Amino acid sequence: MRIKCYIRGGIIFEAMKDRIIGRESEKEVLTSLCQSNNAEFLAVYGRRRVGKTYLVREFFEDTFAFYHTALSPFELKDQPKLLYRAQLDEFAHSLKKYGETKDDPIENWFEAFHRLEALLDGKKGRKRMVVFIDEMPWLDTPRAGFMSAFEHFWNGWGAGKHNLLLIVCGSATTWMLDKLIHNTGGLYGRTTRELHLRPFSLHQTEKYCKSMGLTMDRYDILQSYMILGGIPYYWSYFQKWKSLAENVDDLFFSSGGKLTDEFENLFTSLFGDRVKYRTVVEALSKSRYGMTREQIAGKVEMASGGDLSEILKSLEKSDLISSYYNFGETKRNRYFKLTDPFCLFYLNFVQKHPTSNKSYWQDNQFTPKVNTWRGLAFEDVCLVHQEGIRSALGIRGVQAEVYPWRTGGEGKTDGAQIDMLIDRADRVMNV
Repeated sequence: MRIKCYIRGGIIFEAMKDRIIGRESEKEVLTSLCQSNNAEFLAVYGRRRVGKTYLVREFFEDTFAFYHTALSPFELKDQPKLLYRAQLDEFAHSLKKYGETKDDPIENWFEAFHRLEALLDGKKGRKRMVVFIDEMPWLDTPRAGFMSAFEHFWNGWGAGKHNLLLIVCGSATTWMLDKLIHNTGGLYGRTTRELHLRPFSLHQTEKYCKSMGLTMDRYDILQSYMILGGIPYYWSYFQKWKSLAENVDDLFFSSGGKLTDEFENLFTSLFGDRVKYRTVVEALSKSRYGMTREQIAGKVEMASGGDLSEILKSLEKSDLISSYYNFGETKRNRYFKLTDPFCLFYLNFVQKHPTSNKSYWQDNQFTPKVNTWRGLAFEDVCLVHQEGIRSALGIRGVQAEVYPWRTGGEGKTDGAQIDMLIDRADRVMNV
């Protein structure tokens, strides 16, 4: 698919989009922003490794007026002054890469954005100036004054430049929501568009597999999805000459496996207080049907309001958990359930049962534990593909609510359950 964008001084730049798989609606958003005659401020957020940077870089190729990626703070997190200095030095390096001739070091973020303004003012001939700041939350180091400087940059300069398209991106979902999208201060309502990049669906994942040359039938794609979820970066580690089980062993159970540390890295990159978020996720992983806010509060010894509400909201926005109501119960009983396949697999098979067997998955394909996991994991895949199921049934245009139904409590044997009820406005119910 080819999409035309107006970028280089009135010349139609025809971007090659063949490498971007399964992001049709997102490409439409970016195209509309390219063609806008107003200053545009786009915030792109989503969980780690979902493909945010890849989408923006591939869409615009090398046509940015300015592009900067923040320095990862984790190696210098205990040295805030050194981290602050390093972030400014890297920003200066990016300014030089895109045409600045100054050699003076940047003293603070106000100066950094003033120099960015001067750089962009020198590129007035462009029909559309695309500025991309990647992993912006990492720039907001303690007592650095970053947000004040950025607010001044956009409100005092950027918002008045009709040819400017500013794109900021970040995996730290809480920061992106609180500091930008739901900002109550100087940036209140300033983002003109938000793009929540979600994991691939099964359909998108199948297209991605074909683009990678992975010869997997739909049964193996489904099994892989129940392990990796729809995170393209995880799938990119699959080696096409190996079986599904061999690939899983390489990624999770071999020494130095690419995904053995990913669970910890996921929470470090997404959330400021990763311990609290991880504690909630681990508690939810032990509940088959999910829990209400009050039940979670009791498990993690945290008040049910305030912090816990924010944690649950952020986890849901990060596509790690889902919420639902049980059919027939009051709407006050909202349940939260861990539905991210990667987290569920990691907690069930890597963290809960550590092993030195490098062929663990190959050796345990047909054990009762794995067979039970397959059934439960398939239910979770269905839960996050409600729209696809409704579309397949031909009822996508009918207003409907999707619920599970059950009687009896968790762990009891005298109850019954239906995993998915589609309660339709036309007085029909699909089971």
